[in-house]
Amino acid sequence: MEQLPLQICYIDTPLGHAKISGNENGLTSVSILDTQEQLSDTIPEPLLDGVIQLKAYFNETRKTFDLKLNPEGTAFQKKVWRALETIPFGKTMSYLQLSKQLGDIKAIRAVASANSKNPLWIIIPCHRVIGSDGSLTGYAGGLHRKQWLLNHESEHKQQSLF
Repeated sequence: MEQLPLQICYIDTPLGHAKISGNENGLTSVSILDTQEQLSDTIPEPLLDGVIQLKAYFNETRKTFDLKLNPEGTAFQKKVWRALETIPFGKTMSYLQLSKQLGDIKAIRAVASANSKNPLWIIIPCHRVIGSDGSLTGYAGGLHRKQWLLNHESEHKQQSLF
């Protein structure tokens, strides 16, 4: 596949500013930043569908993504990321369950490591993977964002008192 220059844009989300990267070969990364970046005035054409679908997700009018993806990673990481895409909106799966689904219960640490290196936050829903005891464990964007995403996708929204 031809190596095309990456295009980048920044959009506002309920979780903070998102950085979206990609090119004609597909989206390569989506992450929520801890910094306030200058929001993009125009969205590059290869990123437009991703921006539209992410905004629809946050506006509760989209539950699945239909995008051309091109994340960089090892063959094993890509296998894990494809498995993450099978976790339905509003559902969760433990790292152990994910390891079993991938055919190797002993690969739980490798699965967790691949999950943590997912460059396409939200679109490849690594936030839907939790500990076997139901606890929130690890999320590159921070546990507060993971909790927000799970609440956002829940049938039963949890209200905050503060």
